[in-house]
Amino acid sequence: MPVLFLHPNVDLSQGGFTVHWSTVIGLLALFLLYQWRAWVHRSADPAQRPTPWQHIGFATGLLAMFLALNGPLHDISDFYLFSGHMVQHLVLTFVTPPLLLLGTPGFMYRPALRIPAVAAVARFITGPRAAFAIFNLVLAVWHLPPMYNSAMYYHEVHILQHLMFLVGAVIVWWPLLSPLPELPRLSYPGQMLYSFLLTLPMTIISIFIVYADHILYPAYASAPRLWGLSPLEDQRLGGLIMWIPGGLFFYALTTVVFFKWTASARDDRAGAQVGAQSGAQVRASSAPRTT
Repeated sequence: MPVLFLHPNVDLSQGGFTVHWSTVIGLLALFLLYQWRAWVHRSADPAQRPTPWQHIGFATGLLAMFLALNGPLHDISDFYLFSGHMVQHLVLTFVTPPLLLLGTPGFMYRPALRIPAVAAVARFITGPRAAFAIFNLVLAVWHLPPMYNSAMYYHEVHILQHLMFLVGAVIVWWPLLSPLPELPRLSYPGQMLYSFLLTLPMTIISIFIVYADHILYPAYASAPRLWGLSPLEDQRLGGLIMWIPGGLFFYALTTVVFFKWTASARDDRAGAQVGAQSGAQVRASSAPRTT
């Protein structure tokens, strides 16, 4: 079996910023597709276009993906540390997908939903049960030692791993950030429960990694050491990175949704009170007057 870490062109001590042009071309294609869809829709309906914040969100999502798949983070994760790889995976699943969803207006997806088969598949996979199952199945399977080690030894398998993480993450974020009423978001209470439940599979996988008493991913055992971390310490640190920041991320998200829910409920009550007062005033003004 070839050893991935025998790579002659990656030496962090030399500095620099490695760029993988295949990712650059893919990200540029996504950016141009976004701009083309925005231009086509604006031509058909000048009143509708992505907002400045949507442009910023989409561009920031692409930038986060670029920084995860190029430069020092890529080099550390691919050639040195398992813990670096966990940081990279958190960026690819918790940073890039929500930014892309927040930055993409619903009208860009709507033409695809005109195809009945696409619409049926989209309705199924973006439902909360299917989205939860798809993402966590992808996450669990790729962290099984045989699958993870294959990704580390074979570049094509590694690309497939990252693509599946990205697609699975977009799907799992959809019930929280959907831009389409046809594929709706969960209610606020549903979003809170969904966010909390997302922490559980990650915790189980992390415990499996943190408490292992042997090297689960031997590719990193043959890697050059950084910062004095032994392979087993690096493995445990990687599990903790998935466990603690990953879990806290969704707890924070649950908190944000809770405050949005309470603010929405407060606005609804205020609106109801204003409506009741307006109705009372109308009834009072229309009541017959007696002299």
